[in-house]
Amino acid sequence: MHTFEISTDGPGLYDFTDQVIRWTSGQRKGEGLLTLFVQHTSASLLVQENADPDVQVDLQAYFARLVPRTTDPAMSYLTHTIEGPDDMPAHIKAAILPVSLSIPVMDGRPALGTWQGIYLFEHRDRPHRRYVAAHLA
Repeated sequence: MHTFEISTDGPGLYDFTDQVIRWTSGQRKGEGLLTLFVQHTSASLLVQENADPDVQVDLQAYFARLVPRTTDPAMSYLTHTIEGPDDMPAHIKAAILPVSLSIPVMDGRPALGTWQGIYLFEHRDRPHRRYVAAHLA
């Protein structure tokens, strides 16, 4: 077991692939199944393209449009607003997107494709310290 700590400074995708590779390469098991789980209800995990940053920009724009802040008139039906206009939309995004990932590990490395990276998707506006639990079996 291991826990990755990822500091965020607002909404966006935070690549932590290199941290995962360093950890898996140091494990005695060279092969297995890596499970990652984000320990928060307002962030998600994604395996996504790591070559063109426009992909991340477009993903953020899409989800901001799909689930706008509670100040948007279309979201007036929401009642959980005490933690700010970004909080309930963050919970909805985390309910839509994965909060855990399963990735095969071969020769001590996650078996990612050429253009794939592992990302924490931060949905809140302010900085956070996020934790992702990891298990290699």
